[in-house]
Amino acid sequence: MTGSLQLSPRGNLPRGEVMQTPDEVAAMLRLKALGWGVRRIARELGCSHMTVRRYLSERGWVPYRGRSRPRRLAGLEDWVAERFRRHGGNADVVRQELEREKGIKLTLRTIERQVAPLRRELVAEARATVRFETPPGKQLQIDFGERRVAIGEESVKVFLFVATLGYSRRLHVRAFTNERQENWFAGLESAFERFGGVTEEVLFDNDRGLVVRHDRATREVEFNARLHAFAKHWGFRPRACAPYRARTKGKDERGVGYVKSNAIAGRRFASWAALEAHLEEWTREIADKRVHGTTGEPPIARFRRAEAAALRSIIGVRPFTAARELRRKVQADCVIEVDGNAYSVPWRLIGESVRVTLADGLLRVSHGAAEVAVHARRAGRCQRIVDPAHFRGVAGFGGPVRQRPAAMAVTTPAPESALLRPLAEYERLVGGGW
Repeated sequence: MTGSLQLSPRGNLPRGEVMQTPDEVAAMLRLKALGWGVRRIARELGCSHMTVRRYLSERGWVPYRGRSRPRRLAGLEDWVAERFRRHGGNADVVRQELEREKGIKLTLRTIERQVAPLRRELVAEARATVRFETPPGKQLQIDFGERRVAIGEESVKVFLFVATLGYSRRLHVRAFTNERQENWFAGLESAFERFGGVTEEVLFDNDRGLVVRHDRATREVEFNARLHAFAKHWGFRPRACAPYRARTKGKDERGVGYVKSNAIAGRRFASWAALEAHLEEWTREIADKRVHGTTGEPPIARFRRAEAAALRSIIGVRPFTAARELRRKVQADCVIEVDGNAYSVPWRLIGESVRVTLADGLLRVSHGAAEVAVHARRAGRCQRIVDPAHFRGVAGFGGPVRQRPAAMAVTTPAPESALLRPLAEYERLVGGGW
């Protein structure tokens, strides 16, 4: 090849780049005049062979003549960005909500192009996360994780409450049948009892039972009134992690994953009580004694060395009563159902609506102004808790069913007046009272 051309290296540009500078187009024409083929020119200049063909057919540089199309997402950029972050980068969910809420039907590819810069931001944020270490006694992180567990003969959805001390990484694990506010509180109280003290602050997710509102822009948080009372009772400062940024609660996020993959794994349990006993033993014998990958120490050793003394003592602090009230209708088999378990009530209340109060581990049932049943609450599901006194007077319960002798069989209809008896007589026959 004769002559010398000063060509700027462009091999690192994306293949979709078709706009070339006037100098590069002039280089294309000179190389073509020297006998170079189109594909060779494209490789040399790092562009598409179709781009070379277009400029050669134009015999010079021409500005790009793109078609201007109306943008259907104009004005919705912030809405799309918020939904994309909320759903963890799932563009298809954004597409579905866009059609359902805004009436705009677009292809997934269109949404993907719109959120491409946002996706790069999410990736950058994930890579740029800096581990935030807390001093002893400063912070406790809590969270729930769901896992289906084989208990008995069925697969049960179990909600695993996991609390992680920020300094020592010591864990506390509880199993619940749901993620209600009362179970957040019960898990926290049991964590304080296990660790023997309270941290300065507790960091948690934006659960609806704990956080009323969390403004993503201003970071202003409005906590649930009962959470305020609970925090004041135990003397800690509540903190909510930034919306859609669960990685700010990373120690506990990893703790939940560790419990699922190690404590639960593929194990089966004979009963709910067996699951609870296993979690207690696993926490004590495995989680506390393992060498933590970040700290390089067993959590129990790090806790005893520096964190135990830094916790605020809970001696003399009574449990926080977090009562929960429900309304239930008494079923035909003399029970009400609460959280998947059946509790008996007096048989006379079949079909009646009763008030149920859950507090201090007890389930209390009231009808009108009278308390008619008290049961110890049961964890797990599909259990039947029966008080025999609630069935007293029911034929066949606790004794034989009495049948009328054949000689006393009624052969002729009795007059209507003979069938009417005072209610007190029936009450006396079955025992009276609740």
